[in-house]
Amino acid sequence: MAELPGRLREAVCRAEGRSPEPSAAVVGSQSVEAEATVTHVSRGFDAGKKTNGRKRHLLTDTLGLLLAALVTPVSTTDRDAARVLLPATKKHFRGWRRSGRTAVTPATSPTWTVQHLRVVLDIVRRSDDVQGFQVLPRRWVVERSFVRLLRSRRLVGDYERRADTSESVILWSMTMLMSRRLAVQRRQSPAPARTA
Repeated sequence: MAELPGRLREAVCRAEGRSPEPSAAVVGSQSVEAEATVTHVSRGFDAGKKTNGRKRHLLTDTLGLLLAALVTPVSTTDRDAARVLLPATKKHFRGWRRSGRTAVTPATSPTWTVQHLRVVLDIVRRSDDVQGFQVLPRRWVVERSFVRLLRSRRLVGDYERRADTSESVILWSMTMLMSRRLAVQRRQSPAPARTA
């Protein structure tokens, strides 16, 4: 993660009385339509969602603050992205011990993550019997982060030629969200009493 968003995330955690070292993380993805400026090589087609574009994969802490972002063609599965996100992020955050996901493969199975990353992987699945909206444990954290990122007009679709530029826009947007969150917390905290 870039230095400024990383420091802001730590400041937000401290302001909320949390440790800056995440103890758990949540992985999620969002498919977005790619505009004409997006090159053919970096886009894909998701037959299930009928989307031609890119997929944003986020790894957030339990407050919904960004730990890592990856932008891939929309045809990339969540498990393949997790194979990249989980090991790369684990190098930066040694105290992180739990993660939540929605799909499993041998390379991102609970056994593999415990053996190679020393992270307990909790699989959050939606029940096949339930129709309509269902709140799933901890999955809402990363979904809320996607909604907050969509407040940036540049993230409503994908307009960037390169995937790494798109990742930078996600970092920039999260930086703005965290700095606003800190500003609100400072306004709400009582001013220290002056001594004469």
